[in-house]
Amino acid sequence: MAREKKGTGVVNETDAAATHQTATGPAASSRRAAWAAYSACVWALLFAAPSFYWAAGGTAGMGTLGPGVVALARDPWFVVLVWATGVAKVLAGLLALALARPWGRRIPRWVLLVGAWGGGALLVFHGGDFVIQGALALGGVVDVPASAPWATIRWYTFLWGPWFLIGGILFCAAAWHHQRTSQRRRARPG
Repeated sequence: MAREKKGTGVVNETDAAATHQTATGPAASSRRAAWAAYSACVWALLFAAPSFYWAAGGTAGMGTLGPGVVALARDPWFVVLVWATGVAKVLAGLLALALARPWGRRIPRWVLLVGAWGGGALLVFHGGDFVIQGALALGGVVDVPASAPWATIRWYTFLWGPWFLIGGILFCAAAWHHQRTSQRRRARPG
């Protein structure tokens, strides 16, 4: 913030320029990058929790996934798959965290960016697919058999689709910010 010299009404331009640079310069960009990465990490860890709960035998909320998934819930191979998806989601959270934390610089930049951009794009595509197909079905634009699990279609359209979209946007934002800040770091002399 620009400072006025006491009682003169004159603003110190050096202070004004420094304030502007702080609000828009590398520090602000770094904070935005960290915010996106931390948000993606929290999203992934929140997303892992139901996988671990369901893999451990919990059933609450499983009906939102559809009757086919509920029928597989006690199949040993399916349980292993659900544990694996929980672990994958935790690893995605660590990937997001690596985009913002100094220890993440030990990981090759391309690995972080491919993981974050690739994962983010897949999540956006997957979530968008759920939302678009669900909206078309619910809007009567496409024919859906009368025996279709309409409750599941609504869950995927209004909960799971948007959830995947949010995660994808967060991972893409974190990748974009990391890409920009790491390029600046690499271009900086010394």
